[in-house]
Amino acid sequence: MDTLLTSFKNHLADLVNVFRIADLFDIAIIAILTYVILAWFKKTTSRFVLIGIIIFGLIYTVARFFNMYLTEYVLQGFFAILLIAMVIIFQEDLRRFFERLAMWSVFKKEKSVVSSHPHVDILVNAVSSLAQKRQGALIVLKGDEYLDRHIEGGTELDGKVSQSLLESIFDPHSTGHDGAVVIEDGHVVKFGCHLPLSSNVQKIRNLGLRHTAALGLTERSDALCIVVSEEKGTITISREEALKKLSTPGQLRNVLEDFYREKTSDWEKKSWFQRITHNPLEKAIAILLACGLWFAFAYQTESIRRDFVVPIIYRNLPNYWVIEEPRFKEATATLAGSEQAFGLLNPENLKIVLDMSNVEEGKQDILLGANLLKHPSNLTLVGIRPNKIQLVAHNMIPIEVPIKVETSGTISPDLIVRNIEANPKAIKVMALPKDEKRLTILTEPIDLRSIITTSTLTPKVVLPPNVRLLDDKPPEVRVTIEIERKQQEKKR
Repeated sequence: MDTLLTSFKNHLADLVNVFRIADLFDIAIIAILTYVILAWFKKTTSRFVLIGIIIFGLIYTVARFFNMYLTEYVLQGFFAILLIAMVIIFQEDLRRFFERLAMWSVFKKEKSVVSSHPHVDILVNAVSSLAQKRQGALIVLKGDEYLDRHIEGGTELDGKVSQSLLESIFDPHSTGHDGAVVIEDGHVVKFGCHLPLSSNVQKIRNLGLRHTAALGLTERSDALCIVVSEEKGTITISREEALKKLSTPGQLRNVLEDFYREKTSDWEKKSWFQRITHNPLEKAIAILLACGLWFAFAYQTESIRRDFVVPIIYRNLPNYWVIEEPRFKEATATLAGSEQAFGLLNPENLKIVLDMSNVEEGKQDILLGANLLKHPSNLTLVGIRPNKIQLVAHNMIPIEVPIKVETSGTISPDLIVRNIEANPKAIKVMALPKDEKRLTILTEPIDLRSIITTSTLTPKVVLPPNVRLLDDKPPEVRVTIEIERKQQEKKR
């Protein structure tokens, strides 16, 4: 027992030593994402598939934590195709989820609490009247989600909801009798619409086309559908992928009031206790799952070391200063950390940056300290080899350098080059003091084969290494080539 307690204390101490603020945010982000997914999918028919995937994920986490190699190897193949499988299985749910996520902030800002009782009374009276007359009807009450991509056909109408309007639309002699009516914010926005049909054979068995269409729409959105049976005169509501038959108008009133109450509920007015206790099971599962994933994939007390060849970058070198070659261009950095930390590391991001703003004239030593290498906080820098580099820096001075005209090719045999002259004959540049007497600036080669008469050209100049222009503006050099034709020999 003492041994077990000591082991637990050591393990807890290791956890405290390696746990960072970043790890807390890491767990919190995964927990929030998991909770959002669980809360969204809990009301969909695909939730059982999601539960199965979560169970496999927990098994994989346990297998990885306890080094169960066979189980981990088999489940790795399962998760390799999981992404494609999720897109296929949850394609409709994922589309709804991202649509709702995109609209969430808009609805939170624009949604206002309005009295829904007048609409409820009108709808209850109209539906009750239609049921007594046995006139078939299909009424759609829009929720927060868009319905445009689910609805086909129909006629646009911006009419205020009234009993007479609904009864006239669903009159057997009306053109919109067989379609659905869409109601939004107390107005009939469209009638004579066609809704998607449900493919759930068990739920739509022995039901008519209106019930099938109502269930099909509520499987794809958060709308509420009211169905009046033409054959039996019964009232059925469809919401959240479920059909429910009502026996009295009072039940319909309760359903509508609950629907409008949820639609106009204000999250900001809820207390902190109500927010915390909302969906407690999903929140608990999300936190436990996030902690488990962190322990399995991020937490590791065993530390390993790896060497990386890191480039050395010279920055902020003052203007008209130059570092002589050869100079160090890379060093070897040794990092220590967990296997998971190295798995997240991109070696291309490792660089040693030297600030040369305070460079001095001549030979100098620069220490390669830990502050020069930017690396992830979950990795520790053990050392850099070499830990010191030596370089030679010089400040350039302005000097005047002669220009030499470079030529290529051979002029035509019947021509003679009398003179080649550059204007100006020298230009002022910035160069190292030691190169002052041996520097010559060449022009780009001029092809003499293309010269047939005296010509003036403006070739570019080619700067030697460690030579810079005074104002970074290329000088204009004019080269004049004097050509003379050979005199033909007189015949004897």
